[in-house]
Amino acid sequence: MYRLWQWVWDRHGAQFTVWAILALGVVLLFPVNLTFAAVVLGIERPNNWARAVPLAIAAAAACTIALAAVLTPIAHRCLRPVDRWAAGPGGDRHAALVGTYMYSRQAVPVSTAAGIPVFAALFALSAVIGGASTAHVIQFGAVGAVTGFAANLTAAHGIVEAAMRPARLALTRDSDIGDTMPRARPSFAVWSNTAALTAAFTFSLLGAMLGAAAGNTRPAPLVYVAIAAAVTIWIAAPITVGAAFAPSLTALRDLDDAADRVAAGDYTHRLPVVQDDDLGTLAGSFNRMQTGLLERKHLHSAFGTYVDPALAARLLEQGDNIFTGERRTVTIMFLDIRNFTPYTETHTAETVVGRLNELFEIVVPTVVTTGGHVNKFLGDGALAVFGAPTNLDNHADAALAAARHIHQQVTHHFGNDLHIGIGINTGPVIAGTIGGGGKLEFTLIGDSVNVAARVEQLTKTTGDSILLTQACRSALHDPSPNLLDRGTHRIKGKIEPVHVYGGG
Repeated sequence: MYRLWQWVWDRHGAQFTVWAILALGVVLLFPVNLTFAAVVLGIERPNNWARAVPLAIAAAAACTIALAAVLTPIAHRCLRPVDRWAAGPGGDRHAALVGTYMYSRQAVPVSTAAGIPVFAALFALSAVIGGASTAHVIQFGAVGAVTGFAANLTAAHGIVEAAMRPARLALTRDSDIGDTMPRARPSFAVWSNTAALTAAFTFSLLGAMLGAAAGNTRPAPLVYVAIAAAVTIWIAAPITVGAAFAPSLTALRDLDDAADRVAAGDYTHRLPVVQDDDLGTLAGSFNRMQTGLLERKHLHSAFGTYVDPALAARLLEQGDNIFTGERRTVTIMFLDIRNFTPYTETHTAETVVGRLNELFEIVVPTVVTTGGHVNKFLGDGALAVFGAPTNLDNHADAALAAARHIHQQVTHHFGNDLHIGIGINTGPVIAGTIGGGGKLEFTLIGDSVNVAARVEQLTKTTGDSILLTQACRSALHDPSPNLLDRGTHRIKGKIEPVHVYGGG
């Protein structure tokens, strides 16, 4: 069946609306209607078969056209976006996909409701053609109504879903637009159980009618309904659905629940693998996928511990093509602990590392909060940059604000036990990943970085905790940052002296 719909889509995608209706009516509905009409004729045994057969064919064709006519407006309304998309560029892919789902949700109940009077008319007309009595004609009409309802519940949903599948495959290929579609109700399990029951009813009814047509007895037509109902209730429901079919759906329900948990970020509940068939294989594959996602989550957490969150996010999103090298104007901040070497000589390694971590618990959150990136830790110091790897318009103001907040928090937390110096400079750098042999590091290259490091060393001369260069001061958006002019100073590596300001 799927190959039929795929053939229709491959060859007539731009006329999918028309072909979906025609294929549904001619290929599927007409043979079914003709079969029921023939069975009714067989039961009634008309005197003139040569006259009765063409009339029965005409009745089956008329009922087929009537049911297709009911579905045609729905198809035109829902599937036109599919036709436009398939015809070429300019079609709305999302609207087309929504249209296929809207057609399924509207066509199935409409065809089921329309099938009641259409099949009632088909059975009654066939009985009249066969020369049945008035009582039998009325009863056959009732049998037809029940058959139309049951047959449509059996097949309508599956046929429509199969018809829409090729279009949906084409629409969702290389796209995630199908992932967010609202899920239909009733669920797949409800449709499957209903189809199994109504199929058992329909085939039992047809079997009873074929038995009557082949034999010599001609019971009242409603007896066929009674036989089919009994078979469905006493055999199909407990055995076909209850014992054979429904347990298989339990694995699908487990999978659906597990998928919801994974979507919510819970990777800890494994699916029970209780079958050795395809569903068991599917459950095992899901568990392996879930384990991979959990490992990725742990890796992401660990990665975020060792790498700045903003840098980690960009690396995960863009892959290893990121940071091949770009020239930017940024603000660099160097931070160093004063007189830390004597401290390391008189304290244990554990104490030294603990003290550094206490300091960096202040530095890192402050830098990140103000929009910066802690590029690297340098023993008892750190290098931070504002304006790379992510753009930051007010990078100079952010760096000064971060430095002042760090100084304030360090003074509050450590008192006179620990003092820091911070040097800030603004200028052009080359930002990119440097390294080889599988080891890469995001870094900054340029004279502006060296100047920031030298200015930090200059804090020991001026006695300031924070010093910033004239270049940084000029880049500030705040016109009155309360800076103290410390004049010009010569620093290593620069021919011209550097004008610096105390940041408070």
